[in-house]
Amino acid sequence: MTGRPRGSYNQGVTRAVLTYRDYEALPADGRRYELHDGVLSVTPAPGTRHQRVSSALHLLLKPYVVMRGLGEVLYAPIDVILADTVIVQPDLVYLDPSRAHLVSDRGIEGPPTLVIEILSPSTTRMDRGIKTDLYQRYGVPYYWIVDADAWTVEAYGLAEGRYDLLARGSGAGPAAFPPFSDLALVPASLWP
Repeated sequence: MTGRPRGSYNQGVTRAVLTYRDYEALPADGRRYELHDGVLSVTPAPGTRHQRVSSALHLLLKPYVVMRGLGEVLYAPIDVILADTVIVQPDLVYLDPSRAHLVSDRGIEGPPTLVIEILSPSTTRMDRGIKTDLYQRYGVPYYWIVDADAWTVEAYGLAEGRYDLLARGSGAGPAAFPPFSDLALVPASLWP
């Protein structure tokens, strides 16, 4: 492995591969830092609309998960350390009880059960490209993409190393999004 996301860099260009040690030395300045195969990614802090959608999702998922003893729901910023050179900060993360041991003082050390990314203008290409590839490669079973502009929620499930679209919902009709098959999520309730 060259440590480069596919198609993102010119061949023959030499660059330093950053590790968790480099990552933890970065400043706490409000930006969102991630490492994608040793490459530093920096995005601005999310906007208010993004945060309102994130809050609505968290307020829906956390009590559902806690009341049923299904594990834990955490929200950004939290480091998900998939490898020494792969550290991401999904908007929300769910861990079922079999993955509770992944939670450490540093963050989540390994693939959580579900990651949720809420698209922003500055992150759409990354969330639908590089991060999708990373979540697949490191075995995250479920991945939701929430698009506040299109008013949709897409749920993907990992099968044979690739994500398949399992559910897509929009509007005021309730829909079930794996891994929460008995939770009736109304996508329209998420939009501010």
